Amino acid sequence: MTDLIDTIIPEKIPQHIAIIMDGNGRWANEKGQERLFGHSSGVKSVREAIKTAIELGVRYITLYAFSRENWNRPKQEVDGLMDLLILSIANEIEEFNENGVRLLTIGDINNLPENCMLSINDAVSRTSENSKLTLILAVNYSSKWEITQAVKTITESVNNSELAITEITENLIQRHLSTNSIPDPELLIRTSGEYRISNFLLWQIAYTELYFTEILWPDFRRNDFIQAVIEYQNRERRFGLLSTQIDSKI
Repeated sequence: MTDLIDTIIPEKIPQHIAIIMDGNGRWANEKGQERLFGHSSGVKSVREAIKTAIELGVRYITLYAFSRENWNRPKQEVDGLMDLLILSIANEIEEFNENGVRLLTIGDINNLPENCMLSINDAVSRTSENSKLTLILAVNYSSKWEITQAVKTITESVNNSELAITEITENLIQRHLSTNSIPDPELLIRTSGEYRISNFLLWQIAYTELYFTEILWPDFRRNDFIQAVIEYQNRERRFGLLSTQIDSKI
């Protein structure tokens, strides 16, 4: 039986894939379980995504783990998510190191519960020398918050006469984002059949290919990840140009 990966074009592997891991709660509800059961079951899909990314040669993968808006959910669910995040990170460090996975985070990490913040910082430190895949967890993150923080920092530099308004460019703003050392994602995957971005990497996905699937996140597996990459490879990325202009550069 032919492996789906055999249809992949190695020269067209996206360097960076971002994922909105949606559908955990609905998956649990369909099984008559509490929402947290779905989040816990989704950890297996995270492992599958990481392993498949390494198998394909993807260099960066960003997972939307917890948004700033998620604090508005019931306290029991939020507390459970924080505990799950701590436990999952602690359990994965050894495997991260075995597989060459470096962990980074984006978001307002310093305003997380202290035990969660310490767990994340410990994992980031202990995986800092790995270089096969960079896993970025977006935790306590929102794109509007990120852009607002960049604007505040740039404004402060202008007010202190360290920067002229004429020096504010797209590149300058990019350098003040939390993803400043990470290439923009070429592919964004969202599971569960929802067709929205949910305040995720709004600046960075200006020319990202969007892939939506009906599959709920706990059911998302290796072949689903590969299928998303195949769909990406079948698209023409024009970046505002015409198809004829793209062809003339080939």
